[in-house]
Amino acid sequence: MEYFPNLVNKVNLNVIRQGKPVEVRQAAGLLLKNNLRSAFETVPPANQHYIKSELLPCMGASDRQIRSTAGTIISAFVQIGGVVGWPELLHALVKCLDSNDPNHMEGAMDALSKICEDVPQLLDGDISGLSERPINVFLPRFLQLFQSPQTTLRKLSLGAVNQFIMLMPTVLYMSMDKYLQGLFVLANDPSPEVRKLVCSAFVQLIEIRSAVLEPHLRNVIEYMLLVNKDSDDEVALEACEFWSAYCEADLPPENLREFLPRLIPVLLSNMAYADDDESLVDAEVDGSLPDRDQDLKPRFHSSRFHGSEDAEDEDDDIVNVWNLRKCSAAALDFLSNVFGDEILSALMPIIQANLSTTGDATWKDREAAVLALGAIAEGCMNGLYPHLPEIITFLIPLLDDNFPLIRSISCWTLSRFSKYIVQGIDHQQGREQFDKVLMGLLRRILDDNKRVQEAACSAFATLEEDAAEELAPRLDIILQHLMCAFGKYQRRNIRIVYDAIGTLADAVVGELNQPKHLEILMPPLIAKWQQLSNSDKDLFPLLECFTSIAQALGPGFSPFAQPVFQRCINIIQTQQLAKVDPVSVGAQYDKEFIVCSLDLLSGLAEGLGAGIESLVSQSNLRDLLLQCCMDDSHDVRQSAFALLGDLARVCPVHLHSRLPEFLDVAAKQLNTTKLKETLSVANNACWAIGELAIKVRKEMSSIVLTLISYLVPILQCPEGFNKSLVENCAITLGRIAWVCPELVSPHMEHFMQSWCLALSMIRDDIEKEDAFRGLCAMVRANPSGALSSFVFMCKAIASWHEIRNEDLHNEVCQVLHGYKQMLKNGAWEQCMSTLEPPVKDKLLKYQVLKLFIPAVLSTD
Repeated sequence: MEYFPNLVNKVNLNVIRQGKPVEVRQAAGLLLKNNLRSAFETVPPANQHYIKSELLPCMGASDRQIRSTAGTIISAFVQIGGVVGWPELLHALVKCLDSNDPNHMEGAMDALSKICEDVPQLLDGDISGLSERPINVFLPRFLQLFQSPQTTLRKLSLGAVNQFIMLMPTVLYMSMDKYLQGLFVLANDPSPEVRKLVCSAFVQLIEIRSAVLEPHLRNVIEYMLLVNKDSDDEVALEACEFWSAYCEADLPPENLREFLPRLIPVLLSNMAYADDDESLVDAEVDGSLPDRDQDLKPRFHSSRFHGSEDAEDEDDDIVNVWNLRKCSAAALDFLSNVFGDEILSALMPIIQANLSTTGDATWKDREAAVLALGAIAEGCMNGLYPHLPEIITFLIPLLDDNFPLIRSISCWTLSRFSKYIVQGIDHQQGREQFDKVLMGLLRRILDDNKRVQEAACSAFATLEEDAAEELAPRLDIILQHLMCAFGKYQRRNIRIVYDAIGTLADAVVGELNQPKHLEILMPPLIAKWQQLSNSDKDLFPLLECFTSIAQALGPGFSPFAQPVFQRCINIIQTQQLAKVDPVSVGAQYDKEFIVCSLDLLSGLAEGLGAGIESLVSQSNLRDLLLQCCMDDSHDVRQSAFALLGDLARVCPVHLHSRLPEFLDVAAKQLNTTKLKETLSVANNACWAIGELAIKVRKEMSSIVLTLISYLVPILQCPEGFNKSLVENCAITLGRIAWVCPELVSPHMEHFMQSWCLALSMIRDDIEKEDAFRGLCAMVRANPSGALSSFVFMCKAIASWHEIRNEDLHNEVCQVLHGYKQMLKNGAWEQCMSTLEPPVKDKLLKYQVLKLFIPAVLSTD
């Protein structure tokens, strides 16, 4: 970079020389901006000063593109060095705004709008040498420019002020009336860009500062209702955001109630496809045409997670791009959840009228009506419930409509009623309807249209999740359709088939493990598995699919296990080498190959159980896994620790030779300054430590005190950590206490209270049993250590619905009886008196309150 100062000077001169073509000067300016961002610290102060001094006049350039480029570079300087680093800038900006010269005013406003967008907080901070904050100087000028005859100045000034709604500086709060007056004046601006910004301001205010709109709410709603029908789609879209924002802000529904009869028809009208909607073009694409690379959506694999919190499932997008149609459907969904069945009186007559139309000219209205039914499925379920048999009966034939977008939306809407459809299986009419829906979706899975294929697979996956084992009698026909689709689909949609197969495996579990089913399912998958190379990203969804199948088949996956296991090992090895030297390996590093392979190995361990031992023993998995546990990628470490825990369960002997290293690297995940950024990694590492502890037992001794020092702070300050990590810490601490009570019990008084609180939040399962074995073992080793937290221990014991393990139940009884004998001279009764009645009721089953209750009664 030795030549950088000269390069900067040349670029800067290109920007300011009037003789150069605009395109050259603009490109040179953008190059300067990028160079500043990437190597600002290498630019000597003298050069920085020179660039800044030459930039300021550019704000008044006669060419708008040059002014805009100058504004971009000025904003970049402010982002890097702040306002303090350029004291002349604020004065120059004020001077330009006050100049009455259109070019200078616009140039300054352009720069300010970019600064407000990128770093608004810098203008709302105290700056040494200035008597007031910059925003206090600029905001009155911004508001004044709302009245400018120049459209660009109105747009830039309004956009700049809108950037401060979230921060709400004092000067804006104090000027709120003037700001709102300005918005109402601009509400009917001839420029669509300005009207869009007005709508954006009202949306942000209703989300963040709804109180300031309350006196004007009726007028605002009237306005948003009007511009929701604006001839400019972007203005209408921004206006439409208002209704969802209002519902999410938990504002009083009555303010909106009287407008529903006028609002709902507008929303339904806007839900019809626009003539230029890209989906209309996509819908005509022949399903047999190969997908282009740009047709493939980016995919993201979720690393394996052991705990009580799963990621929430989201509905698949009805359309690919956020537009007025999608926004209107979302608004209707929100309104249905706020107002429930109240909206049906305004909505259903329109839906019924649209659905009753015939002919090609009105297909978009019919499609929008079906979309509306899906949008209100959740919020209006009570009102729709008596009519659902007829609604579903009406929707089923639409699966075979001539228009592909009606077929696809019918798939989605039926999936929204999936739970109801499944509930009806218990009676004959409902079972017949379920079968019709099932067969209808299977037909659409084999549709020739790619859009319909995608919608049908997604809808079928929802039905699979809800129906679960009810699908078992129909597995043959389902598998035949899915595998037929597998042979028919192009690259993009074949990924969705993998998801549908994986979801099916999760839903029916062991029912899949029958030769007649496997003969349909496995050969095509194995053929695809063999066809794809280890560097083909189409392998990702297939690896995920095999993970679900391996878990569902259990030992039944054994005939397929060896080649799958070995390929995972090969992929991990190749990727670890590619990370260091991609050229010699002939492959580019991509962590997802490692993550998916680790997760499939976890699925094999879970499915095969001890049957995986022979595969592990003949491989270098242990060493590869340790490398992955130390990887710099969070996702890789998360999946690696999940596999470590799974292997600890089924074949700990093969981890033994490197046990200290595994324990050490796992423990370090719990003691990092970045813990809150890597919660899922820490969660899995913590779980794996607990799984190892109950297998290697006393071999944990050397690291026990270190682990206590890492686990206890998380339990004592659970705020900021997710529920799963806190639970896993409590369980792992209990498991360590169970295997090494003599090492843990001397320290128990320091953590008993917070530990018992965490234990009381855990659901009944085998992991909770292990933790309570640790509790009992510690109390036996050091009874006095828990005395000060005895009440909390009682609450933790009372958190059990039922301790099903008889030995553990007896141990808990012995612990309570032991304390009852220790606490003499009324101390036991005093402790019991502090417990809530439900807790005391739960403790009755441990037979420790029999003597206490008569004692209380005898005092009356």
